[in-house]
Amino acid sequence: MNEAIYIGQDVLQDLSDFLRNRAFSKVVVLVDENTLYHCYPAIKPYLSEHDLIQVKSGEEHKTLQTCEHIWQRMTELNLDRWAVLVNLGGGVIGDMGGFCAAVFKRGLYFVQVPTTLLAQVDASVGGKTGIDFHGLKNHIGVYQEPQAVFINPAFLQTLPPKQLKSGYAEIIKHWLIADADAFQTQRHVGLFTEDWEDLIRHSVSIKSKVVEADPLEGGYRKVLNFGHTVGHAVESYLLEKPGRELLHGEAVALGMLCEAWLSVNHKLLQQEELDKIETFLVSVYEKVQLSEADIQSIAQLALQDKKNTRTTINCTLLSGIGEAVYNQPVTVQQIVESLRYYTLI
Repeated sequence: MNEAIYIGQDVLQDLSDFLRNRAFSKVVVLVDENTLYHCYPAIKPYLSEHDLIQVKSGEEHKTLQTCEHIWQRMTELNLDRWAVLVNLGGGVIGDMGGFCAAVFKRGLYFVQVPTTLLAQVDASVGGKTGIDFHGLKNHIGVYQEPQAVFINPAFLQTLPPKQLKSGYAEIIKHWLIADADAFQTQRHVGLFTEDWEDLIRHSVSIKSKVVEADPLEGGYRKVLNFGHTVGHAVESYLLEKPGRELLHGEAVALGMLCEAWLSVNHKLLQQEELDKIETFLVSVYEKVQLSEADIQSIAQLALQDKKNTRTTINCTLLSGIGEAVYNQPVTVQQIVESLRYYTLI
């Protein structure tokens, strides 16, 4: 990875120094209504002259239509390729802002200032950008690393518990694929922590090492997709069901349960390990109600997963707690069975 990652209570000063030393032609901050109210006042004193672009919050607005608005505002502001876009927000802002910057005039500088736990431990790190398309999660996007990432744990104080739990799912995922000891320790602590900074640093270090080994997801980086084959399918399906939408991490938590079960089904994971994972995740995340019709539709959506090869659904599974294996073929019927398992927990 090429980007610098700053973590701590002083990162806004680091951001200020970074912007001043790079002498960008213009500075533009991308916000939604939530970060404009809760986070922009904290960052504003550290910025020199700048402009704002505002979009609506929520996964449902992570679309080409919103990108058109961003590109139109970039054009009106006469941004050249030496301007920089500061993405102030959660995963939606980071993914979409990075994508818009990456393709505007064939590439604009951008930095990430993630304000949700999910974005701080996952979405802002690694250079994946993208938007949803016709209900399919991150269906259009490019790999483009930001110039830098500035992670301030203080922003987490603005989040409701639901958002914290969403981000916590990605932390759990990193333990399950790469650190069995951390999982064993933290599953007895749970979500009740007062030191997010240490958890964030540890989680970012795991993801950074994986991304450095495989920046463009040719192979090993796919281990980061544990929980996401089923999780993305569930998230995409429920996004089209008003009132039933899930946050990304909530869907990933469900997906991790299903894919841990698939790992046992593939004789990779021991039943007692699944029991530990199940006990922990069920203690943190509320059960999502799924009908048989829901299950059948979700399983079909898995055929659209980006990791697939032709009609083969490639899944990342666990060969043990702390160990993941990628490109494991699963069938639509096996995904159906994993979702049925989930409904019976």
